[in-house]
Amino acid sequence: MVDHVRYELMRHTGYFVTESSEHLSEYVPWFIKRSYPQLIERYQLPLDEYPRRCEVQIADWKKLQRQLEEGIRLEINASNDYGIQIIDSITNNYPRQVYANLQNYGSISNLPTTAIVEIPCVVNGNGVQPTQVGELPPQLAALMQTNINVQELTAQAAVEKRREYVYHAAMLDPHTAAELSLDEICAMVDELLEAHRDFIDFR
Repeated sequence: MVDHVRYELMRHTGYFVTESSEHLSEYVPWFIKRSYPQLIERYQLPLDEYPRRCEVQIADWKKLQRQLEEGIRLEINASNDYGIQIIDSITNNYPRQVYANLQNYGSISNLPTTAIVEIPCVVNGNGVQPTQVGELPPQLAALMQTNINVQELTAQAAVEKRREYVYHAAMLDPHTAAELSLDEICAMVDELLEAHRDFIDFR
């Protein structure tokens, strides 16, 4: 795996980002640009990596579905998945530290309490308990806030099914805003909502 984006962010912010370079680059305005395609080559961003992974997973699911429909006996092996570890710790009161996505009830003091944050947690017979992280460096909190804004607006749009709220979320997305004008953003939203009208209809 190539980590050029992670190291570039560390060089400019002073902190190492744990997310993969290709995934991180989707959430910031600096690396994926139509007007600067050389950036993709410079940072060696495999833009098709996630769709490829999804195609493999979908093929595996379809294979599993066929096997189940044909009555083929499946071999089940123990898993090291986080979910299994959490269930084991709760069921057997076995203390373990995991990283979990929870609502930020003050764990990170300079992010909104409504945000969902991935933080270290202790899990045992009492369930999953968040730890106190404290205050993040201001430049990191500000960078995270740009995406929290989009997520909160998107959630509001989904609950109220208001098209204008989808516009607002897309307008404030750091990557979208770095690429498109306001009119282009609204046109893109209209196209996407039309394409997905069978699943959710926005007025």
